[in-house]
Amino acid sequence: MPLRVGLIGAGRHGSRYIHHLLHDLPGVSLAALCRKRIEEGLPSHPTAMIPIYGDYRNLIADPSVEAVVVVTPPSLCPEICLEAVKAKKPILIEKPLAPTGREARMMVAAAEEAGLLLMTAQTLRFDSTILALKEHLPEIGQFRYATFTSRIETKASAHVRSPIPGQRGALLEFGIHLLDLVHFLTGEEIVAVRCELDRLPAVEPDTMAVVQVQTASGLRCVLDVARVGAGRVARTEWVGTKGQITADWFHQRVNGVIGDTAPLEWDVQPQQTILATLRAFVYAIETNCSPPITGRDGCRAVEVADACYRSAERGGATVSVSSLR
Repeated sequence: MPLRVGLIGAGRHGSRYIHHLLHDLPGVSLAALCRKRIEEGLPSHPTAMIPIYGDYRNLIADPSVEAVVVVTPPSLCPEICLEAVKAKKPILIEKPLAPTGREARMMVAAAEEAGLLLMTAQTLRFDSTILALKEHLPEIGQFRYATFTSRIETKASAHVRSPIPGQRGALLEFGIHLLDLVHFLTGEEIVAVRCELDRLPAVEPDTMAVVQVQTASGLRCVLDVARVGAGRVARTEWVGTKGQITADWFHQRVNGVIGDTAPLEWDVQPQQTILATLRAFVYAIETNCSPPITGRDGCRAVEVADACYRSAERGGATVSVSSLR
């Protein structure tokens, strides 16, 4: 019998999950969908015989749904997660896990107390460029420092909403990838941050952030996060005692200079990150093992984001990162 998955959220990103669940995962079926505009049906598949709910509670309660995937704004994730925990259904939640560290900790605690699988979809961990970078990083020797840049264009077709005071912006929305990658690539926790934002969420969501983070060993990384009018930049540069490596995950390139050798370029074989994420989620369910990106991993990234926002509120002061651990 196929694993029957219910998907909550059918926007632009959720539609990618729908496609993979329908076409690319043998042994898995899309059992139900929940979306705000229920009358629009199933994107690209208007004739598919799949139940569509307007309320996520009804999807989670559907006895045909065995596992839940959530691709909604983070403000909805805590209540959806707790409902799935009550129903004893494994859950995969798109990053960020929650709007705040407090809510993320509550979600993780509830899932752990129930012995339920909670996975965070930090999809960039499955990017081929990032995986190639991680493989070759030991070749540059001891790390000295690293920089990350993520600038994403605001699409002309995007719906412009009125600013909501208190709502966090670019740093939490996609800068969370970079906060997670520091830990993924180094194996170290971020213990302190300094952050400057163009706007404080108390006024309106931020669109630009410059963050300095320090890991447990003292490694310093600088993160540049922004929404821009046009063009996308997605890269990281690492400097070590024996060389340097640059990875560009938008153009899928990894280059390096090691010692006195000629510049190197390593092959990157692209893979679809959402599909890889779903496969990992399904495998964890089927084998009853811990997922590769746990709820605690997702929580930790949000806790670091919390510290960044506190630092910005204090004029860029150094702030220690509190933790679930």
